[in-house]
This record gives sequence, structure tokens and C-alpha cells, in this order.
Amino acid sequence: MAVVALALSGAVAAFATIGPSPDAELLASKSLVVEPTGIDLDRNLVTSGGRFVREDRLLRGDTHASLLARLGLRASDISEVLRSETMRSVRPLTSVSAAVGSNGDLHEISFLNGPDLFRILPGEGGYSVHAEPALIETRSAFRANAISSSLFAAADAADVPESVAVELADIFGGDIDFHRDLRKGDRFSVIYEVHYLNGQHIRTGRVLAAEFMNNGRLYRAVWYPGADGKGAYYTPEGKSLRKTFLRSPLEFSRVSSGFGSRLHPFLQTWRSHKGVDYAAPMGTRIRAVADGSVEFVGGKGGYGNVVVLRHQGQYSTLYGHMSRFAPGLTRGTRVPQGAVIGFVGRSGWATGPHLHYEFHVAGEARNPLTIALPAALPLAPRDLAGFHNQIQPLLAHLNLLENGRYARAD
Repeated sequence: MAVVALALSGAVAAFATIGPSPDAELLASKSLVVEPTGIDLDRNLVTSGGRFVREDRLLRGDTHASLLARLGLRASDISEVLRSETMRSVRPLTSVSAAVGSNGDLHEISFLNGPDLFRILPGEGGYSVHAEPALIETRSAFRANAISSSLFAAADAADVPESVAVELADIFGGDIDFHRDLRKGDRFSVIYEVHYLNGQHIRTGRVLAAEFMNNGRLYRAVWYPGADGKGAYYTPEGKSLRKTFLRSPLEFSRVSSGFGSRLHPFLQTWRSHKGVDYAAPMGTRIRAVADGSVEFVGGKGGYGNVVVLRHQGQYSTLYGHMSRFAPGLTRGTRVPQGAVIGFVGRSGWATGPHLHYEFHVAGEARNPLTIALPAALPLAPRDLAGFHNQIQPLLAHLNLLENGRYARAD
């Protein structure tokens, strides 16, 4: 009745303001009469055969039981479903759907795991699990924006997922230092995959093409799967964007102390600073900047908890003041580029949480912010024709984004 009254009063107000009718003032001045309307419950009740589908995600720190409860399952069904190892293997942030009847009976639970759609169905002998290839539809999303404060802020304003923003920083990280090189007015354009299942967005895929205008210089990248299927990012000319070394061991942070002489914050004396300090929150992930093996892991005086990696040739890197190491990291362990080797802390001589990072060539410390980093090999001449044919549509879309024809489309 209250909703009806609000709707009617809104209609009267609208009528009184849009027309010069002489009856408008008279109509507006009349008192509103509300009469109850009967509803035939027998004809409008949902039948017992109805199904209600609810979808939710397994949140970080969540339990599988609490997720199933939010999906509307009865306590008895939750206990039975959790007997399934498949259900217990659902990982955080996975979307799970449950179809429940109007009488509370569970009809089906479904979720995506890798390329397969898993369905848990009730039966006479309990619950059974069925896996089938998921019919996933992949679309392309187009986004563009200008930088006013940070890449993440600009990406968020353009509705770009955080995973895509991180990948952008990784793609161009060998040429752009996102800790200190960004300028107000810099801009980016990006084309990336979005995966759908039954019309519902389920996850974001890889970046297909991107460009970044930094301080007046344009950088472009396109994804090319290659003949071996491994794939990598290249410039439109076929030059590899993969650097042998990442420019920074942290995805995002700020330089709190540079390379060279400085007043030591702990000892309060002027000393040579042979690395770069990155201020970051406690527990921030630290990445290996290149493929290598663990030469040292443990405590090292003022450095606190330290990992030293030996890389190809005469290169080595040091990571200090960690709060803890990655599980299973021991001397001799092989680690690929980008692997998490530890977490930011304040162990050793540190006044606050940060990472102390050193880059050595033949045992000599070099400035990791300015040293020229070697690049991977370009595409072979025999692959260039196929490469150019495949990337032309992506470059055409980037041109449209650059010219402002569209800033957002799916």
C-alpha cells in the first residue's frame, strides 16, 4: 500500500508540472485515497517445482561451509556436499552457483575449475560429481585513460581490472619505471580478454595489445603466441619486450632511498648505499627479477633476512629486510623470473618496513634504476610475415583508442 501511495503521488506531481491544464491545480489539491487490493494467494504462490539459482564467491579467509550456507543450502546438505573432495578443492575467488528448489531441496552445485565445468548432483546413493568442458565465450574489452595520479587510479576510473593494470606494469616495466617515471597526462590504451560462461563474466584473460604514452614517448606491445605456443609480448616491429631482468622486484612501491652516499637512518652516519630501498607495506610480495638459483637464504647482520640470487653470467641480486621467505626456498633452489621469493619486512637494521635491493655485476654493486638491462631475442625473420598479419587488427583498434574514437567497449 505504501508503494502504491508513493507511485500515485509521484504521478500527480508529474502531471501538475508538465501541462497548463486548468484541472492540474485542482487535482493536486485533492486528498489521496488509498484502497487495499486483494491478492489471490492460491494463484500467485510459486509451485513446489520451482528452482532458485544463487551465485557467490569463496572469499579469502572464507570456509567452504559458510559459502554453501550463503548459497541457501540446508545444514544436512552442506555436510554431505563437503564430503566431496572436489568441493573442498574450490579455491578463493572462485564463483559457485547453487540451484535450490522452493522446498529447500538441493538440485545442483556448479563451478568452473580450469577449462572444465564441475557439477555436483544429488542421487540415490549420495552426491555425484560430473566434469565437462566449459563452453566459455571469450570477448575483447577496450579501455583507455589518462594518468592523473597513478596507474592504478587511472585504471580503476576506466573500469580496468587490477590484474590488467598489474600486467600493464609488467609488460612495459623494462622501459618505464612505474615508481618514478609516471607524469600527469601520461595515458594508456589496452585491449584484453574477458571470459564468459552462460553469459556471465567469470574471469579476465590476458592483455592482447597495449600502448603507453610516457613523458611524450609512445610504447606499444602486442601479444604473439608464436610457433611454440609459449607466447610473448613484442613491439609492432617484432622486438621482444621481455627483459632478462625486471626493472623492480616489487609490483608497485616508491623509492625511499636511492643508490649512492646517504645518511644511514639507523646508524646516523654517512655511508655508501649500494642498493635501492623500496618503501612498501609489511608482507608485500617480493619477486625474483630474473631466472636464477638461490645462492644464500637466511640472516645476514644488518640486512636482516636476506635472499641472494645468482643469475646467468656475472649477475647477482640481493633482497634484504624480509619479514619471511617464500615456502620451500633453500640454497640451490631454481626460481623463474617473477616468482615470489619473500615478503617485505623490517628485519635487521631497518626503521620501517621496506625492501633493500642490490644489483651486482661481477661482484660490484650497480645502480638498478639506471643500468641498461639486456633484452630477449627478437622474432626470427621467418616469423615476421605471420606476426605482422596477426597483429594488424590489434594495432587498428589501438589507433582508434589513441584517437579517442572510443575509450570503453566490450
